[in-house]
Amino acid sequence: PSPARLARLPLARVKALVKADPDVTLASQEAVFVLARATELFVETIAKDAYVYAQQGKRKTLQRKDLDNAIEAIDEFAFLE
Repeated sequence: PSPARLARLPLARVKALVKADPDVTLASQEAVFVLARATELFVETIAKDAYVYAQQGKRKTLQRKDLDNAIEAIDEFAFLE
């Protein structure tokens, strides 16, 4: 499968975001793919951790407070505080 099929985020959109950074002059397709995939994994990880807090509140829908709780409780997300 092509790299575009392996990533769920639209690679053209990711590339546009990368190019919006004035410090970036050139980004290869491989770099754009890796950024897209890393973003997907990050979102998946934080969503799973936040879902634990939603379940504790006996809910199936994530709320902002669930994400806040995950960010506060998990050291890996300390950079988001």
